[in-house]
Amino acid sequence: MEAIIFCGIQASGKTTFYKEHFFKTHLRISLDLLNTRLKENIFLQTCFTTHQRFVIDNTNATKKARLGYIEKAKTYKFKVIGYYFHSSLGEAIMRNKNRAGKELVPVAGIGGTLKRLEVPAFEEGFDELYKVKIIENRFVIEQMQNESIL
Repeated sequence: MEAIIFCGIQASGKTTFYKEHFFKTHLRISLDLLNTRLKENIFLQTCFTTHQRFVIDNTNATKKARLGYIEKAKTYKFKVIGYYFHSSLGEAIMRNKNRAGKELVPVAGIGGTLKRLEVPAFEEGFDELYKVKIIENRFVIEQMQNESIL
């Protein structure tokens, strides 16, 4: 049983990474999709009680934002894996320009998330942590060590 938590600013590749790596194996839980915390909690509880693997595909920019997911997953004996999507503001803004409709995020929103961003750390309760970068339109994944890295 796996609980995967994505962390990163908007337009850093989280949803595309989900589609490429977890679409066939993990349920995607996203506030962009569900719109409310109530719906999110209902889906989370269903995953916990049915032992369904899932990915939290939100920005999860702060330790506080991640804490509830981690604590609950640990209560249900899920392995907690974090993926930190490292992206500069400029890179995210460029990718964001290719979005349309409700997926298009105001630049100020991306910048605000970047200012609040706290790099995930093992001390939060993660069993595994990975750093994901986009290099030449490909995802490059590195295992993070027991220290914060940007």
